[in-house]
Amino acid sequence: MIAKLRGLVEGIEDGKCIIDVSGVGYLVFASTRTLASLPNPPVLADILIETQVREDAISLYGFANSAERDWFRLLTTVQGVGAKVALALLSALSPDQLIAAIATQDKAALTRSPGVGPKLAIRILSELRERAGAMPGGGVAVPASVVPQGAAADALSALTNLGYRRAEAESALLRALAEHGESAALDVLIRAGLKGLAR
Repeated sequence: MIAKLRGLVEGIEDGKCIIDVSGVGYLVFASTRTLASLPNPPVLADILIETQVREDAISLYGFANSAERDWFRLLTTVQGVGAKVALALLSALSPDQLIAAIATQDKAALTRSPGVGPKLAIRILSELRERAGAMPGGGVAVPASVVPQGAAADALSALTNLGYRRAEAESALLRALAEHGESAALDVLIRAGLKGLAR
């Protein structure tokens, strides 16, 4: 099984790229996030690979980092989520945003991804709710019933009023609370939240 490729980026197309490794061109499917992180051809690049072997094809899926690859593996465990839908989700949402969406049961965030309807979004949210907190991405998952109180609630309001989506703002604030503690002042939480959202 191929786990990683190091080679020249020969070309980048919609949803895929070609990596030339010692004269052999590998067709690698990837999210728009990973494709955007690749250098302009022809430049040497490293890309993590998930290999899927089927009766009629061997497909390679590429990732810029291990967090995205781990989320791809987890998403494809959900019935109805194939590789194409998983890549579409990872194109629309970063690992941090996926953690936040699952933690807050934000169905609308998932249905913005092509191929994810309301029923599939509900299945993803229910099946991954217990597992999302342990996934990489830097976010901290909490039950959807947890509502920010005090300064955290005010900071959340401030961030959403600045135009950030609620799921993104909650994810950033959860990281800020984990770093600075629940007694952190409002201005500290807002600054930390903005810093997290800028990443």
